[in-house]
Amino acid sequence: MTKKTIKLLTLLAVLVMAGALLAGCAQTPEATEAPAPAPTQACPEQQPCPELPEQVPAPFEEAWKNSPHADASAEAFRHWDEEDPAEVPANCATCHSSAGFLDFVGADGSEMFVTDANAPIDTVITCETCHNDATASLDTVNFPSGAVLTGLGREAVCMTCHQGRASKVQVDEAITTAGVEDDVVSEDLRFINIHYYAAAVSRFGTEVMGGYEYEGMSYDTLFEHVPGVTACQDCHNPHSLELQIETCANCHEAETAEDLRDVREPSSFVDYDGDGDVEEGVYYEIEGLRTMLYDAMVAYSTEVAGTPIFFDAGSYPYYFADANGNAAIDEGEGSYASWTPRLLKAAYNFQTATKDTGGYAHGGKYIIQLLHDSIASLNEQLSSPIDLSMAARDDAGHFASSTEAWRHWDEDGAVPASCAKCHSAEGLPLFIKEGVNISTDPTSGLWCESCHNTAEWPAVYQVETVEFPSGAELGFADNLNANLCLNCHQGRASGATVARAVNGLGDDEASDSLRFTNVHYFAAGATLFGADAAGVYEYEGKEYAGQFVHTNGFSTCVDCHDVHGLEVKAATCTGCHQVDDPHMIRLNLTADYDGDGDTAEGVAGEIETMTEMVYNQMVEVTIAAGNPILYDAHAYPYFFADANGNGAVDEGEGSYSGWTPRVLKAAYNYQYVQKDPGAFAHNGRYILQVLFDTLEDLGADVTGMVRP
Repeated sequence: MTKKTIKLLTLLAVLVMAGALLAGCAQTPEATEAPAPAPTQACPEQQPCPELPEQVPAPFEEAWKNSPHADASAEAFRHWDEEDPAEVPANCATCHSSAGFLDFVGADGSEMFVTDANAPIDTVITCETCHNDATASLDTVNFPSGAVLTGLGREAVCMTCHQGRASKVQVDEAITTAGVEDDVVSEDLRFINIHYYAAAVSRFGTEVMGGYEYEGMSYDTLFEHVPGVTACQDCHNPHSLELQIETCANCHEAETAEDLRDVREPSSFVDYDGDGDVEEGVYYEIEGLRTMLYDAMVAYSTEVAGTPIFFDAGSYPYYFADANGNAAIDEGEGSYASWTPRLLKAAYNFQTATKDTGGYAHGGKYIIQLLHDSIASLNEQLSSPIDLSMAARDDAGHFASSTEAWRHWDEDGAVPASCAKCHSAEGLPLFIKEGVNISTDPTSGLWCESCHNTAEWPAVYQVETVEFPSGAELGFADNLNANLCLNCHQGRASGATVARAVNGLGDDEASDSLRFTNVHYFAAGATLFGADAAGVYEYEGKEYAGQFVHTNGFSTCVDCHDVHGLEVKAATCTGCHQVDDPHMIRLNLTADYDGDGDTAEGVAGEIETMTEMVYNQMVEVTIAAGNPILYDAHAYPYFFADANGNGAVDEGEGSYSGWTPRVLKAAYNYQYVQKDPGAFAHNGRYILQVLFDTLEDLGADVTGMVRP
């Protein structure tokens, strides 16, 4: 477009606009009234701003200020003031400085579970230490033993520090490095300190292996308190750290924290320290054992290590040489240096029991086991051992949570449905309600709620009859409470189980299809009901005793056993039988059932002899068949091949496979008697009949013996 064209277009636009304005001016508009002004609201007078405090306190700040976590003057935060440079080393910073903890959990963006650098002094455990994005999702704790707990809640924050600094692993590593035998002093050994307030060690027991656990011994696992009161913050105020005593008071008679020292678990029916007091709190049981262990350590250090030891809980490194034996630190008596591996293990456990001041509540039974085993170990070398004859290491079977009955499934993480009824705390109530079981988590023994109906507390669950493995429906009509016991104490097999297995085979016909049939443990209910329950293999053409009805008031499980401690009420037996030991009770004053000429021994003795005869006869029969058998009561599957006939399980000798119907029947009956140690009292007549018939079937000479 040219400049001339642009000028013409501009001129044309101006003319059009001028014409429009002239046309508008030619019209005269009508006059209108001005609108009334809109009402307005007067502004309020300005009010002065309220005075605000200089700083708004954080939630729970006052509680935190009075807690050990906030005590800036405490040794826990001041220990490194005189160091050069004055800083908290990385291996301590995780729990002794806020910066170190934030570093460890990765809140500062660094790698999680690693403290990368030393931390500054003059810090405590603050709000930010525990409340940050990293701790909000923290659910894993790594322990010195190498154990890792996952799926935790907020207690993971607490346990990151309250887990100790050592374990059995570190003690064993030190001993291995020293390279000396148990009772040899080594200058390479030093005391290993678990550190302070290792509450998680007491609470989780053998799951984290924080104590020194002796080889061949089993230990308690997680202490299961009650639902809703199990984690750190359930019992402790997470800011003041004080015990929430009002929570404890819901069940325990306690007004102060010290009152809790008198608490004794409902399942604690044994005398742990052997002082004769089974009413004192678990705290005092532990104190009794600590005293006993310390006495053993002093005696051992004097007799074996050559230098008496002295412990001072308030002076590092805690253990000192006490050359003159005056139980005091004198001039020239420094830290203890005459360590042997055996003494080091015991001292470590003594410290573990000492430095968790709440250990009796966190997991007292684990601590008790550590102390007991340490004493027993030192006793092996003492000229005058500490008396443990009256002290108990473990609880009664229902609550002995360290035993195989409760720990068998730990590695699998679940108790299968076929075992859950009797080997988990919640199995029996579920079975009574639904008639079936499902797999469940392993538990630390039974709970009160396993037998007591929570809906009708404290009544126990009641059933009129119980189905036995034979199919029989049996029960105590006059004492329904006792029927609860029969649910589990009935065995897992019966004579019918064996009969089905051998059906169609000749008595001495070996078959690869045969496997040992195990009745399982403590089938006392089946024994008591005898032929009515048919728990043993009963031979054709023979008659067997039915239910053993003792005497009025003493015919059921709960009549003769303490329902919680499970021990036999032996004093009751004495009233009629005039013997202190029930094993000495006889059915008949003249009959010699085992044919050994002794008519004074109790029924238990008669059964013991006949049981030995059954085993010996089984061995003879299998040797004659060219396939010797061997029994080991403590090793599954109990019966093994003994190819060389040396009476021991050697390499290459596995489970027994040369079964014939005759030997299988005998083995089943033999195991049945082995696994019911009270069979002589539950129904001695029935058991004697079974043993006699088993011997006869095996071809033993029963001349002189008597079948009841």
